[in-house]
Amino acid sequence: MKKDIHPTYYEDATVICACGNTWTTGSTVKEIRTDVCFKCHPFYTGEQRIVDTEGQVDRFYKKLQAREEYLEERQTLQEAKTSPSLDIEEFELGKRAVSALKKAGVETAGDVISKLEGGDDGLLDIDGFGRKSLADLKRSMKRQGYILPDVETE
Repeated sequence: MKKDIHPTYYEDATVICACGNTWTTGSTVKEIRTDVCFKCHPFYTGEQRIVDTEGQVDRFYKKLQAREEYLEERQTLQEAKTSPSLDIEEFELGKRAVSALKKAGVETAGDVISKLEGGDDGLLDIDGFGRKSLADLKRSMKRQGYILPDVETE
């Protein structure tokens, strides 16, 4: 073998774990530092512990938190979209139908739903508001997520 090409071998190299456990072994490095050893590794101890050396768990939890915030925001937007205080002008009706409803005192989605609880006749009795306007109103409200009362008409 050639001389002076091999590293120095230490027979009493010290291994130091992050948990505080130390032992000696042979190595080309005098001191070795490690994050996990046989005394603290979850596989050997049976302890439920997450070993995160690269921050992957933190990144996962941040993504999970961002998703929960997104779902909460989406839920509040959906609730605002189906609010009973939403103005009837938001339902893409014609100007004539909107003005007829407003003259009759029906100005919000809650008013429309309360009129529909008695059947379609509650809205059809309004002057200037016909079956086509009623069908358009119901379709638009269902598209936005409102649950309309199912009352059978004779």
